[in-house]
Amino acid sequence: MSRPLSPTSPSRLSLFPPALFALAIAAYAIGTTEFVIVGLLPTVAQDLAVSLPRAGLVVSVYALGVTFGAPVLTALTGRLPRKPLLLGLMVLFVAGNTFAALSSGYEMLLAARVLSAFAHGVFFSVGATIAADLVPADRRASAIALMFMGLTVAIVTGVPLGTFIGQSLGWRATFWAVAGLGVLAFLGIAALVPGHLSRPAPAGLVDQLRVLSSGRLLLVFGMTALGYGGTFVAFTYLATILEEITGFPAGAVSLVLVLYGVAIAAGNLAGGRIADRHPVRALTGLFAAQALVLALLALTAPWPVAALVTLAALGFLSFANVPGLQIYVVEMAQRHRPGAVDVASALNIAAFNLGIALGAWVGGVVVASPLGLRATPLVGAVLVAGALALTLCSAALDRRAAAPVPAC
Repeated sequence: MSRPLSPTSPSRLSLFPPALFALAIAAYAIGTTEFVIVGLLPTVAQDLAVSLPRAGLVVSVYALGVTFGAPVLTALTGRLPRKPLLLGLMVLFVAGNTFAALSSGYEMLLAARVLSAFAHGVFFSVGATIAADLVPADRRASAIALMFMGLTVAIVTGVPLGTFIGQSLGWRATFWAVAGLGVLAFLGIAALVPGHLSRPAPAGLVDQLRVLSSGRLLLVFGMTALGYGGTFVAFTYLATILEEITGFPAGAVSLVLVLYGVAIAAGNLAGGRIADRHPVRALTGLFAAQALVLALLALTAPWPVAALVTLAALGFLSFANVPGLQIYVVEMAQRHRPGAVDVASALNIAAFNLGIALGAWVGGVVVASPLGLRATPLVGAVLVAGALALTLCSAALDRRAAAPVPAC
């Protein structure tokens, strides 16, 4: 039997409408602006005369903007026509990155990042439904995967390139470049996305609160926040770790981020296959390995070759858990909140961003403490170990629910 073609193979790409590629460009721009700040953090801290932990709050504020802004704004904009909403979101995205490029102080940069974050959260919520609506039913999953491929490519190429631009021309130049990508995405959406798109019934805030009343789903959201966020305790300060502890010159950081991004892409693809049959078992192994590699990074960071090998393993593992977590939350929603599966999936995306915010904040606390920068991977390992404990607890509850009830 021949193997099915991947969603991004050349013969399959021709099956998708051009509008999908406009959505992918927007996803690329949004993914770049979310993660590129990691490579620019030392430069931003120095230029704005703030401490490294305070600069790290730029990461936390963005993630919190996505976490809390996306559900509220998605509910509020649910009745708006889809194409004008997409265009409005790209205007907001361009404005946020333009304000970031014009920022004369730390507070203005924080406000600009919040604007961009609001556009981020609603775009992926709305964009996924539009991508599915653009193709026949048997290609919807592939269409959504193609749109999200823009996010993956941003991690592999956009973040290192943006870091290089920021180190060469100043961090504001990076945000100008990302704003330019936003303009390109706006033009692509205006020209290619059809004006008449179906509008699904919006999920209101009451529906979201109903999902949050499920203890089993809250357990999975906790797994997501701790498991994904644990890596960000160290990843937020990765550029500084590479420069101050490993000893790489600032110009080499962007090259290391390419390696990290390739590992992330590989891990994301492999994670889906690993989690297909038994997501809880896969997550147990992935979280255990992720905690171990984070702890190992605290030891290998001073040695360049060992640090690079450890970082490649960490990049692979830190995103390999994403498909399993999404699959598992859908399974739990189908069992415990069958009428709100989409809402549960969207709230799990919010949990990912809550994890980023938590990890970046904890990392800043560690850097400012006597433990210092080198301890950030070790503390991140503790958070991931917490996710492992929650996973084992959830697995035990699954086994208990599946056990046959003894006859009276």
